[in-house]
Amino acid sequence: MGDLYALDFDGVLCDSCGESSISAVKAAKVRWPALFDGVDSVLEDWIVDQMHIVRPVVETGYENLLLVRLLVESRLPSIRKSSSRFADALLRELAGVTIPPERIYGLGTGPKVKVLKQLQLRPEHQGMKLHFVEDRLATLKNVIKEPELDGWNLYLGDWGYNTQKEREEAANISRIQLLQLSDFSKKLK
Repeated sequence: MGDLYALDFDGVLCDSCGESSISAVKAAKVRWPALFDGVDSVLEDWIVDQMHIVRPVVETGYENLLLVRLLVESRLPSIRKSSSRFADALLRELAGVTIPPERIYGLGTGPKVKVLKQLQLRPEHQGMKLHFVEDRLATLKNVIKEPELDGWNLYLGDWGYNTQKEREEAANISRIQLLQLSDFSKKLK
């Protein structure tokens, strides 16, 4: 009997905030050129810095573009999921890790709750201890709402895209364990 780990990609296994923020600024300049007429490199740097702060609310990549626009227009914050091809390429090229494509679940696979249900029903996972590591508290709360997912051990990666307030809230939810990066590394060895 072994362990099955279901891992969130962006925020748990990788940090794409810098690259996705810079790309969003570049795309926003093309999409809304008039909006960026008075934007200099200092303001662009500020936008990228602010994107690190607002990153916990991003669920899907296109939202970065909208956030950049909001930051330029009002200087106020606001919301990401990785495609399986992107995850595979990053793991393979940067970390030297190859995972069979059928074991990577990304954007077209459906909500994470649905994926966890599918994983636990697979015959090869029967009898295994189930672990789900995520960096979004809202996602973990959705898992808790599903009684058929009660067999999953839930972890909030404290190095991911979440806030101190969310980590404090998670610490008060009995089903969720806060997980530090060093402890996560030990679990995988």
